[in-house]
Amino acid sequence: MQRGGVSFWYQELGGLPKPRPALDRPISADICIIGAGFTGLWAAYYLKKADPSLNIVIVEEHFAGFGASGRNGGWLSGNFAWDHEKYLSSGTAEQVKAMVAAFHGTVDEVIAVAEVEGFDADIHRTQELAIATNAHQFQRLAPELKRLHHWGDHRSQLESEAQLRARVAIPSARGALVTSGVARIQPAKFVRGLADAVARLGVTIYETTRAHKISKGQVITDQGRVACAVVLKATEGYSAQLPGYKRDWLPLNSAQIVTEVLPPELWRDIGWSGAELIGDMAHAYCYCQRTADGRIAVGGRGLPYLLNSKTRPDGQPTAGTITELRGILARLFPAATHVPLAHAWQGVLGVPRDWCATVGLDRETKIGWAGGYVGVGLTSANLAGRTLRDLVLSNPTALTELPWVNRAVRVWEREPLRWMAVRGLYAVLKAADRAEAEGKAYAPHLARLGAWIKSQ
Repeated sequence: MQRGGVSFWYQELGGLPKPRPALDRPISADICIIGAGFTGLWAAYYLKKADPSLNIVIVEEHFAGFGASGRNGGWLSGNFAWDHEKYLSSGTAEQVKAMVAAFHGTVDEVIAVAEVEGFDADIHRTQELAIATNAHQFQRLAPELKRLHHWGDHRSQLESEAQLRARVAIPSARGALVTSGVARIQPAKFVRGLADAVARLGVTIYETTRAHKISKGQVITDQGRVACAVVLKATEGYSAQLPGYKRDWLPLNSAQIVTEVLPPELWRDIGWSGAELIGDMAHAYCYCQRTADGRIAVGGRGLPYLLNSKTRPDGQPTAGTITELRGILARLFPAATHVPLAHAWQGVLGVPRDWCATVGLDRETKIGWAGGYVGVGLTSANLAGRTLRDLVLSNPTALTELPWVNRAVRVWEREPLRWMAVRGLYAVLKAADRAEAEGKAYAPHLARLGAWIKSQ
């Protein structure tokens, strides 16, 4: 089994890509974007499409798609994954519902761009199954559906145990929340295809070029200065590495494993012919996909946060994290328990203090940002890119009126308080999940404690 090496998705492509040339001199540009992940690439794509005359450059420390964009679970969901009510501080209930609808539309938008630009990313339209695997999880299904409907999300419905078992053989399943209008992708294929499309439009991507500092009108890199009218910070989970942004968003680790290709007889036992996106109703939830070549990929939080917002660029998860993910695989798909693992890796995602995503542009400094997606970046980054386009071009649209735009969020506490808070939160959530699995009556109390810690 390989550990790290960015992700399995790149190994499937034959290994890591050869980096594009680095910045080698001071330059000027209209717009400088920091980070060539989905946020930065989508912003560049839509800005260049809207105004081909713009001189846009992207500086990237490693290569396009090095971070979460090339390591994620491949869920093109369009989900609104945050607390709806928190956005009422910056918008009305109707604006929040408009934001929900906008996110739903990102799935079709992302797929349309892949078709127009002519790249293949193993895109497969399917459904998402949020499976209840015990009585406590089952009790949350109906209230969750009611909550979604209240906020204008009508893509979901409940499915019985019998209906679910006809799709996929998960012995512990008791029912599921089924969401339509989603898709599975191979993330490394998509981000590489998008990067190539952006480059064809005339955007210069400088790779192996690290931004050290940003301020009004400039980006200082280890290879030279970029003078520019607008700076867009698209660093998401790596934002804490920039001076002045260490406490804005903390880097939360998410890890994955992927099996070797399952033989046909195992797939006959498991089913899953629709390649649905599969998660559960646990508090520390998991995410799974059936890959295009017949593997099972399983992801989860593992070791959630490292002291002082440190990251592991090599993407090597701990042995304990791999064991934990192996346990999820065995629990959900016992038929695949003894299938060897091919790869294990991890990446980081950005988490604001209130666990809610934001996008914005400071009109005085002309510094823009987007991120804090908390795990749903594949579609969130697309909407963020279109919103940044409208903000930069001073073009008021329905997107610029959404309540995540220019939303102020307080910073994280100093260390070791934020380390204690995040590690404590996930310890409580995992304890709540264990208690639910064992049918303990006190399980809801642990869940409420976890929710309280998260809300503080």
